[in-house]
Amino acid sequence: MSRGSGSGYDRHITIFSPEGRLFQVEYAFKAVRQSGITSIAIRGKDCVCFVTQKKVQDKLIDPGTVTRIFKITKYIGMLVTGLPADSRSVVQQARQQAAEFRFTYGYEVPVDYLAKVLADKAQVYTQVGAGMLAGRGPPPADWGCPLTPPAGARWLAPPTALSQHAYMRPLGVISMLVSVDEERGPSLFKVDPAGYYVGYKATAVGTKETEAVNFLEKKVRAMPAEGASYDDTCQTAISALQSVLAEDFKASEIEVGVARTSWDGRDERAFKVLPVEEVDAFLVAISERD
Repeated sequence: MSRGSGSGYDRHITIFSPEGRLFQVEYAFKAVRQSGITSIAIRGKDCVCFVTQKKVQDKLIDPGTVTRIFKITKYIGMLVTGLPADSRSVVQQARQQAAEFRFTYGYEVPVDYLAKVLADKAQVYTQVGAGMLAGRGPPPADWGCPLTPPAGARWLAPPTALSQHAYMRPLGVISMLVSVDEERGPSLFKVDPAGYYVGYKATAVGTKETEAVNFLEKKVRAMPAEGASYDDTCQTAISALQSVLAEDFKASEIEVGVARTSWDGRDERAFKVLPVEEVDAFLVAISERD
C-alpha cells in the first residue's frame, strides 16, 4: 500500500487510509449519486412530503412493480434512493424492526427511534471484520460463532455483531423516513451508508443533490416559521424536482409520498402514497402558478 494514495485501502471496508478516509463507504455514497435518481423531501406545518423520479429501465417491465416509496407502518413512510436490491434489504430491516418494537412495547415505533436503529446497523457495516488479524485457526467452540475465518486468519475476541455482519459491505442506499409523530409532530429523517442520521426541514438525495439543496435553502427561507400548508409543501417539493432536473414531469413519471396529521377531514395521522390523479392535480396547479 503506497502511502498518500488510495491504492490498496479501497479493498477493505474497515481500514482507514493515511488521509483518514474509508473508501468503501465513500463508494457507497457514489453508488447513490450514480443511480440516476434524485429525491427531495420537505417538512410542512402539518405534513411531510417526499418526491422522487419513477424510472422504468426496460419497456417490458410492468411500471406498477417499480417503486422507491414504501410504507413501513401506518404512520411511517420510507423513500430509498440507490441500488434497488439494497433498497429492498433496508426496507425489510425497517419493517422487521417496526414489527418487533410493536410486539415488545405495544405501540408503534417512533420515527426517530427507527432512524437511529437503521443508522446503527449501517454504522456496523463500516467497522466489522476488524476482529480478525494474521494467524491461524477457527474460533473456539464455546464462542458459538457460525463463521469460519478465511485461511490465515483467527479470531482475537468473541464476535457479537460480527457473527451476523462480518465482511458485509456498506449498502448503497440513502433512506428518508417521514412521519407525523405524536410528540415531535411532522418529522423527516435521513440515514446514510456511514450510519449518520439527523432530522431535516428539507433535504435531497441523489444525482442532483447539490443543486436541489441550494434550491431548497432558498425555498425554506421564504416559508413561514411554522411551516407551509399541505398544498404548498407538496407543490414546492414537486417544483423543486422539476427545477433541478429541468424537466416537466407527467404524473406517471414521479412518485409522491405524504405523512399528514389528517386525511379527508378525519383527525387521524397516516402515511400514504399519492395516486396518479392527485399528483396530476399538483402538476396542473404548478403549471398554472408558473
